[in-house]
Amino acid sequence: MAGLLEGRNALVMGARNKWSIAWEIAERFAGQGARVALTYQGEREENVVRELADKINATMTPCDVTDSDQMESAFRRIGQEFGTLDILVHAIAHAKREELAGSYSDTSRDGFAMAQNISVYSLVEAARLAAPLMTNGGSIQTLTYLGAERVVQNYNVMGVAKAALEASVRYLANDLGPKNIRVNALSAGPVKTLAARGISDFDVVLQAVAAKAPLRRNVNQSDVADVALFLASDLSRAVTGETLHVDNGYNIMGL
Repeated sequence: MAGLLEGRNALVMGARNKWSIAWEIAERFAGQGARVALTYQGEREENVVRELADKINATMTPCDVTDSDQMESAFRRIGQEFGTLDILVHAIAHAKREELAGSYSDTSRDGFAMAQNISVYSLVEAARLAAPLMTNGGSIQTLTYLGAERVVQNYNVMGVAKAALEASVRYLANDLGPKNIRVNALSAGPVKTLAARGISDFDVVLQAVAAKAPLRRNVNQSDVADVALFLASDLSRAVTGETLHVDNGYNIMGL
């Protein structure tokens, strides 16, 4: 399976720390021959991401997804650095910590708007900016979760954002398909990341999934990165507009 991405250029957005899924994806892509670029937000994140960049010889560019000027600047730099882009991984989501507990009906207007802006609109804008660089076609993928389809206790406003994200994947797949650009989502099972720690009772979710999933275990970052590799490669050349579950089969189970 070596060299699946040889000669490809990939931009990975959201590799914020060594526990993140995007970090593992970036390493997997580089190991399969891709030239990788990473985004970061702020000096603190830059210092952390630099560890990964040095490890895989990646390019780094600042990018605050709430700032359209920074988004345009980041993609302009990628164009100057790479010339073309083949792969875009969008692994960015955020909600106020206090919105990830209690009742969804208590979600604030500001909290709702923030979750949608950062978690959903950033994919739309990134896809629009990436498309002109994908002159040979390409693969765009994002990360979602079962909370988009079912009620997951305490996931609240993020579940609604992920539902909008999955709908955006379908609309973007239709828009960009004529350019041979595929757009898909990876619905990963619960993974121990720093972001996940912000969800109340997350350990309870992990235990429930491991007990009920057909394969009787939780997924990890490596499991998801392998499927991301598939979506980035020509092996998935006929797959677009899909939400692929990487959760040891948990999503097929009833109550």
